Amino acid sequence: MIGDILLVLLGLVIGAVIGFLIARTVTKKYMKKNPPINEKMIEAMMTSMGRKPSQKQVRQVMNQMTKNM
Repeated sequence: MIGDILLVLLGLVIGAVIGFLIARTVTKKYMKKNPPINEKMIEAMMTSMGRKPSQKQVRQVMNQMTKNM
């Protein structure tokens, strides 16, 4: 009786861990393929803050964002 309950709980824990890992992998792959921000958005954001960014600055920000993903 108790052994059966422990097996069910163990199965639930293992399933939750595997599900989490799969979901994380799929999300990372999706974010790499479809980034939430692009260079034009960064340039518009910097322009709205009152500065005209160079292409080098925009690329630096993009590299930082993709490195942190």
